[in-house]
Amino acid sequence: MRLKALHILLIKVVIHLAALTPVLLTYWQAVNDQLGGDPVKAIIHFTGLGAVKLLLISLAITPLALRFKQGLLINVRRLLGLYAYFYAVLHLASYLIFELQFEWGLFIKEIIERPYITVGMAAFIILTSLALTSTKSIQRKLGQIWQKLHNWVYLAIILAVVHFYWSVKSGILEPAIYAGLTIILLSFRKQKLSLALKRRAKNKQKLKK
Repeated sequence: MRLKALHILLIKVVIHLAALTPVLLTYWQAVNDQLGGDPVKAIIHFTGLGAVKLLLISLAITPLALRFKQGLLINVRRLLGLYAYFYAVLHLASYLIFELQFEWGLFIKEIIERPYITVGMAAFIILTSLALTSTKSIQRKLGQIWQKLHNWVYLAIILAVVHFYWSVKSGILEPAIYAGLTIILLSFRKQKLSLALKRRAKNKQKLKK
């Protein structure tokens, strides 16, 4: 069955509900002291992992659309990416507000001295640039540069998974699962990534000359 515009609309409604409902429920539980002994840690973990999951789902859209020949499915990719960024914003905000109590000096120190936070902030900066340039009007203005910029999402998911792995105090099974999913999704783009690396190598050689 070919997806139609109505199907895409319904999928988007499901995405909105699936992305917003858990957030509202989690923060409601935090306010009502229903997140266990360490609600701050629970919120930070939930929002960070949510960002990783949504980013992985957004990266799965293109392979699925190609595999099942559902071109319209691409139209939900941007929404998923924006929700991944939304969760990343909540993750960072929760850390700043609840964990550090707006201690900006300490925040800068953490970025410099703690590698997993350094990596996490690098991923966040990339996602911010992608979110700010995600509109169709900016896409038209940037032209081919837009695609090159948005290819940085591959680095963002790698950094996000590394951030998650380093932040886990015990047990590597869950991070390993997300690392495996990342490798699988990137393997679908190995030709694209290979061409990008070759172009970058050629550009470096030109600059040296």
